[in-house]
Amino acid sequence: MALHISLGQSTRDRTVVHALDPRLKVVATIGYMASCLFVCDLPTALTATAALGLAAAAARTPLRRLGRQARNLAVFLVVTSLINLIATQTGPVVLEAGPLQIHHDGIRLAALYVVRFLLLLLGGSLLLQATTPLAITDALGRLLSPLARLGVPVDHAMVVLSVALQFVPTLSRDAETIVKAQKARGAQLEKAGLLGYTRACIPLVVPLFSGALRHAESLGCAMDARCYTGSGRTHLHVMRLDPQKDGTACALCLLYAAAFLIALLIL
Repeated sequence: MALHISLGQSTRDRTVVHALDPRLKVVATIGYMASCLFVCDLPTALTATAALGLAAAAARTPLRRLGRQARNLAVFLVVTSLINLIATQTGPVVLEAGPLQIHHDGIRLAALYVVRFLLLLLGGSLLLQATTPLAITDALGRLLSPLARLGVPVDHAMVVLSVALQFVPTLSRDAETIVKAQKARGAQLEKAGLLGYTRACIPLVVPLFSGALRHAESLGCAMDARCYTGSGRTHLHVMRLDPQKDGTACALCLLYAAAFLIALLIL
């Protein structure tokens, strides 16, 4: 069982995408993910796909790596498409097998939702690979800082989010170690089928959960030893928008928004 988890594991490449202001990348990714929800036909799908491909090329992210993330999401995409395929009962009947009927609109919606969620999730994955977890949480903290005036504990929430993101690779490595130990003891995880695989994974939960508690206790002791209070956080790097790099990126984001609206409303 291979565990390929990109959450919390950013690449160290020095590209123009990596050098952009994290706040701009977060806002641009949220806008792109929102636009993916409005993909409704071939022109909008091609526009969103082209934007994702150009961003991946600028970040020097291999298509193989993005394809591996798509493989991890295959079960979710298949379930989503099957639900739309079976639940949609409008349009001409394409296939009929007893009480089960597959309609033309069901096939269209199944393909549409797969494309939507695939682009949306790959866009978020690209952000995680081109930005460190600490930079993402700092950017979110800066963007949400006005809420602190309303009494919202933004600093505490960002610390929790940062710790959670950085713990994902640690727990992934722990899970791989536990799986290897179980295989060494004769556990059959690869060829057990879906039901057998689920049953075989149940014994993995207890050591993984206890390991997570140990990591959390160690982190809590370390933070307490450093007199952490959660207020008055400082930052090693001050975020400033670069007129040349970030300005060009903003112009490209506006160009994508205009192209997507043209594809959505006119084409």
